[in-house]
Amino acid sequence: MIRSKRLFVSVILLCTSVAANAQQTDKGLKDYYKTLFPVGVAITPRHLQDSATASFILRHFNSITAENVMKMEPIHPEEDRYNWGGADAIVQFATENGLKVRGHTLCWYNQAPKWMFYDAAGKLVSKDTLLNRLRKHIHDVVSRYKGKIYAWDVVNEAVSDHPNEFLRNSLWYQICGEDFIAHAFRYAHEADPNAVLFYNDYNTEDPVKRNKIYRLLKKLRDANVPVHAIGLQGHWSVKDPSSTSLAAAIEQYASLGIKIQITELDVSVFTNNKMPEQRNFTSEQELLQEQQYTMLFDTFRKYRQHITGVTFWNLSDRSSWLDNFPVRGRKNYPLLFDEKLQPKKAYWKVIDF
Repeated sequence: MIRSKRLFVSVILLCTSVAANAQQTDKGLKDYYKTLFPVGVAITPRHLQDSATASFILRHFNSITAENVMKMEPIHPEEDRYNWGGADAIVQFATENGLKVRGHTLCWYNQAPKWMFYDAAGKLVSKDTLLNRLRKHIHDVVSRYKGKIYAWDVVNEAVSDHPNEFLRNSLWYQICGEDFIAHAFRYAHEADPNAVLFYNDYNTEDPVKRNKIYRLLKKLRDANVPVHAIGLQGHWSVKDPSSTSLAAAIEQYASLGIKIQITELDVSVFTNNKMPEQRNFTSEQELLQEQQYTMLFDTFRKYRQHITGVTFWNLSDRSSWLDNFPVRGRKNYPLLFDEKLQPKKAYWKVIDF
């Protein structure tokens, strides 16, 4: 009788343990961070057409960003024509499922349509004309999704990578000087006063570029331009950034009184622009990536009072913008989920806290 009771208790405990483990595995990435910050992902409308992929998104993420369809050229290819379909589908999916949406991006030197900068004769337009076109574009796009998109990457990558150059020598800069940046933020604020407005850039931890970005943001903030936050893109590698440089960047930007998000996170397994001898995901790469993701999320949690979101750039290693970039034909493995949408070792480290 005693043995039977002990066996019964053992079975109950085993079942309880299995149930607890099952419940644990049912949790998604977002659930582990629900008290810290939203965890997002960049998607395309095609992801939503596959029920398994859509379910995967809903399990692991509570914020989404349109990877391409809200950029200026895709959404506004001609002056009098918009392509709303893809952006509308993403916003509708988010609204129906209670997800946050980050808008990306309103003003960028890349993927900007040629008509924005030229007149009918093929000559560069005046500063006033370009600013008027920018204002109309921002008002049209932001107003359409007012109340549905909580944050916008307003200006993207305006700071130069060259050590002796402050702002990138884009057509925006050539025609308007640096004024286009402040105007873009003011236009976005006009269109949706409640939206959180971001300046977004890469290499934000590099000391030289970091100081230039800080200088730009301080100047804008001192002029009462409505810049509320900075997006650290987070296109990093297994060797970069260091914990020291990342912490220094977060502290410097936070000193401006603005919030911070990691907006385009991935961790490349490569540290050079060469084709590797081994084309598969190696055990060495796996270990280095696991260590880097551990450091990154340790840092994000440490600075959670400043960080209001972390967004991955693409869902899984099945498809990443880093495939074929910057080396044509090279396959990368930069995310937490493998090509079969299964968690990698780095995933388990990220949720282990």
